[in-house]
Amino acid sequence: MTGPVSAQGDDRQGGFHPSAGPVQPSLEGTIDTWPEAPEGGWERVLLKLSGEAFAGDGDLGVDPDVVQSIARQIAGIVRSGTEVAVVIGGGNYFRGAQLSQRGMDRARADYMGMLGTVMNCLALQDFLEKQGVETRVQTAITMGQVAEAYVPRRAIRHLEKGRVVIFGAGLGAPYFSTDSTAAQRALEIGARIVLMAKAVDGIYDADPRTHPDARRFDRLSYDAVLARDLKVADATAISLCRDNDMPILVFDLLVEGNIARAVRGERIGTLVTRNDAHPGKDAT
Repeated sequence: MTGPVSAQGDDRQGGFHPSAGPVQPSLEGTIDTWPEAPEGGWERVLLKLSGEAFAGDGDLGVDPDVVQSIARQIAGIVRSGTEVAVVIGGGNYFRGAQLSQRGMDRARADYMGMLGTVMNCLALQDFLEKQGVETRVQTAITMGQVAEAYVPRRAIRHLEKGRVVIFGAGLGAPYFSTDSTAAQRALEIGARIVLMAKAVDGIYDADPRTHPDARRFDRLSYDAVLARDLKVADATAISLCRDNDMPILVFDLLVEGNIARAVRGERIGTLVTRNDAHPGKDAT
């Protein structure tokens, strides 16, 4: 093993299939929830979606079936009363860090990636509105023809009115990932948790695609994620969440209904908090 690999790599072999994998039914009276989750679930969440997932089986662009499935799940939790904000990556179009390794100016490559996130935001907005859900796109780079400028208080007001707010263009500055954007926006809008939807079912101590004996963690501390160099998100995002006690749940986007399960606080994926064991619980 060359080093710990975790819930990074949203390019699972075969691509994104909205119906792939077993659906995990939750029966009333048998739901196992995280001790930190409030009764009834998280009231306001920041959902981080990978850009690669939007491409489906393709390498680039947007797969309408994928986006429709995601929109349908988000619409369901909004109707149940949860306030939802979304950050989407742009990896299905550009990755600034990779382009810079091929000789492109890093800042310019990052701005290209930011524009890719806006394209994903508009795609999700369209499919959400087809589900009857009011949606607003706010961007860190001004582009008034297609989106509002990002204003935290306005975003909060939209959420209070039951609208989904989708944040595009990252933080509007190069050298920051959309993981960092998710952490920053979650704090600014008063979200209770960052839900990181990936193409694996949690954080592992090695890449489960190449290491069949890889161990999935039930929960981890922020410090453990950083010390083990587990690539669930960049260090800036993890540190920001740690410094502000913002929990992170890493879960499998490929299982239909998992977004709702995550919002309800069901014990899926891997929970990252200040401690790797809740009081009264065994450490994992």
